[in-house]
Amino acid sequence: MYTGTSRLANYKNLKIWVYGYLVLRNRVRSDPVKILVDKWPEFNVIVCQPQYEQKGDLFKDTCIFAKDEAVLKETLRMANTINWTKYLCFGLDLCHEEIVMAVASERGACGSRVAVCHMMTLENISNLPPIDSSEISISSLDESHIGLVNRTWKFGQEDSVRMIRNMITNFPSCCVLDAERQPIAWIMTYAHCAMGILYTLPEYRGKGYAKVLISCMAKKLHAQGYPVYCFIEEENTVSYRLFKNLGFTEDPSYRAAWFIFNSS
Repeated sequence: MYTGTSRLANYKNLKIWVYGYLVLRNRVRSDPVKILVDKWPEFNVIVCQPQYEQKGDLFKDTCIFAKDEAVLKETLRMANTINWTKYLCFGLDLCHEEIVMAVASERGACGSRVAVCHMMTLENISNLPPIDSSEISISSLDESHIGLVNRTWKFGQEDSVRMIRNMITNFPSCCVLDAERQPIAWIMTYAHCAMGILYTLPEYRGKGYAKVLISCMAKKLHAQGYPVYCFIEEENTVSYRLFKNLGFTEDPSYRAAWFIFNSS
């Protein structure tokens, strides 16, 4: 896998999330993931597939990297690669939508595209503007905060607790604490190493906590050798402007997309 991460590092932008996934998995022992390639070491397709063992695992994404669409179609058709009879959540380049939906139709899987996102990256940590956080108490989330994070997340439900626990326990996070040492704003890291679940409690908004958290998390990820990036849904213009003002950039021609199959 170390060879894989070094090779993927040569592919910018549309592969960074699979690269981030592999780098994080090299360093952190969290939920098991199966890494599949069409060939080695000169691969054309990589599939990072979590193991679905419990109901809460439905929140896990299968991340797919492809630089050859013919090989991608062949890989998705292989019975030992994808079980099209079960629930699936794919994250990949939007340009592969036609192939994914065609293979899903062949296999009798019913699904749809559920999100299209900008991918914002911070190429140079020095691009972050100076932010004064001297009077703000900053820490990391811990397991006692799982319920709060899950309740406030827009996709939070009983089945998402397992995913939130895995993120808090295994991956980097930052939070702002109040006088009672309770989190009032936070940002986390997904399994593919992207920053996400940025949230500030309503009564504490307008104080610049989001900027502080993004800056702190970006510096933390960079210091640990991780790529610094995030996904922002196309309709979330507020977050898009926030990250852009903090020095994050994007390839305007690229979009990441998520697809869900067999959800009922």
